[in-house]
Amino acid sequence: MKKIVITGAANGIGKATAIACAEAGYYVIAADKDKFGLQDLQQRIHVHQLDCHLVDFSRPDIYTSFIGDLYSHHPALHGLVNNAGLYHGKSVYDYSDAEIEEIWAVNLKSLVYLSREFALHEQEAMHTRSIINVTSVAGEVGSMDALYGATKAGVIGLTKANAWNFAPRVRVNAVSPALVRKTSIHDRIPEHRRKEYERQEIISEPIGPEGVADVIMFLLSDQSRHLTGKVIAVDNGAYPR
Repeated sequence: MKKIVITGAANGIGKATAIACAEAGYYVIAADKDKFGLQDLQQRIHVHQLDCHLVDFSRPDIYTSFIGDLYSHHPALHGLVNNAGLYHGKSVYDYSDAEIEEIWAVNLKSLVYLSREFALHEQEAMHTRSIINVTSVAGEVGSMDALYGATKAGVIGLTKANAWNFAPRVRVNAVSPALVRKTSIHDRIPEHRRKEYERQEIISEPIGPEGVADVIMFLLSDQSRHLTGKVIAVDNGAYPR
């Protein structure tokens, strides 16, 4: 059974991806700091397909050792979905120093360590492995939350660079969602910004976590075997580019 690591797996896109992976026959290693969200996930995925870890990826001792520790129990991992992220929806003027350090660690710095350790362990794998980073349209067109936009732009740069660094055994791609409903982030987006996103969408069906998970599943699969270093927009056509 192929094993997929998903960070930020307790809610939103991460939870939808975990459920989709289990339904597709993968073994899911779910990591999040939301205890109750992980408990709910345990009710939805069979115990023989799920390994939950209560962790906080803002902590250096966690993100520098998490993947390496997994390999002491799992000899091989097939995919890594870097989904954990923070969004405060406020001006850069309102960020405290602690919040700046936290969002930098969770949204970008942790991805450097998690991805590098995964690639180091899998660089000799017989079959290609896959890393999928969850970025955001905010990383491409900007955000009123400057720290969020900056970190998500960094994720795009890291995706493209690591596609080169980790080739040929590990593919690295990203999904770039726009306005995704039914997530904790959605409720923090200022109303005027939500309306602006909605105004620009040219497909009427609202984007939900499951829609983003579908694209992640494609990137995990052999159907995307010729793709690496790509950023795939999931935005209802709101930002043609």
